[in-house]
Amino acid sequence: MSMFGDGLDQAVQKAFTRPVPKSAGVQMRYLVKQYRGTKAVAQMLRISQRTVERYVKDQIKKPRPDLAARLEREVKARWQPQVRAKAKEAAAATGGIVIDTRARLGYVAPIGSTDEDRIRHLTVALPPRHAGRLFEAQEQGASEGRLREIAAEALKEAYFQDGGRRAGSLEEVRFTDIEHLEFGL
Repeated sequence: MSMFGDGLDQAVQKAFTRPVPKSAGVQMRYLVKQYRGTKAVAQMLRISQRTVERYVKDQIKKPRPDLAARLEREVKARWQPQVRAKAKEAAAATGGIVIDTRARLGYVAPIGSTDEDRIRHLTVALPPRHAGRLFEAQEQGASEGRLREIAAEALKEAYFQDGGRRAGSLEEVRFTDIEHLEFGL
């Protein structure tokens, strides 16, 4: 599970103008329409084509918990693509993104400064270019580690250096032991 990737997805999903379908039949019909057939959906969900057809016809109504989770995740990933794109574009152009985290944060700095890691709870508004970098990296399939690096660089600049007003000699921010992470647009 990707903490950063899921967090970014959840932030964007708050922009949806219509609710994501709840029932398994409606979700399955939506995916069949998106994939233009039951065979591709069956392969993606790792179930038989016949099972997909039975959901489409409402012959099965209640999926197993693991299938229900996969089904919901796949529908959410494809729901309202234009709304999703506009929300990302707005965050990258003007709005920025808010990161709310409780994690171990520290930094590498010249000798003599207080650089010890400690658990901190931060809620920081990151400038639009950082939102753009996060979404761009996510779309290009960046690893969880790379997304964490980008977030750490953004926190370094926006929080620790206060946009260039302090801690100019700061070299690197360490962002580890994440207990809580949430993004907001």
